Amino acid sequence: MPQAKDDRAALWDMLTAARAVVSLVDGKTLDNYVADLMLRSAVERQVEIIGEAARRVSREFQDKHPEIPWRPIQAQRQVLAHEYGEIKHDRLWRVATLHVGELIEQLQRLVPEAPADDVNPAS
Repeated sequence: MPQAKDDRAALWDMLTAARAVVSLVDGKTLDNYVADLMLRSAVERQVEIIGEAARRVSREFQDKHPEIPWRPIQAQRQVLAHEYGEIKHDRLWRVATLHVGELIEQLQRLVPEAPADDVNPAS
């Protein structure tokens, strides 16, 4: 698969997961988040997906788009996947409620909307 198509698929995965995070935290508070294991687990998983997809974006593409915080995104994924005892709920809440919205705006400028019949843009 050509690198541009790989990058597009990874960016779509990032955007889809970011939109899921925003939907999950909509109308919720930090207290709701901390008290709800299912909500925390869902947000953590989607943030982990964002980080894993970011790892798949080519270095060339990342270098062309330094406005996206590639390293912090990937570092957050590392914590969620391997150092989960170190998760700071207030920090992840800030990521989910502030930074993910900014990321969506950045990604939307880079990835055109999928055609209505494009059910799985990663394929």
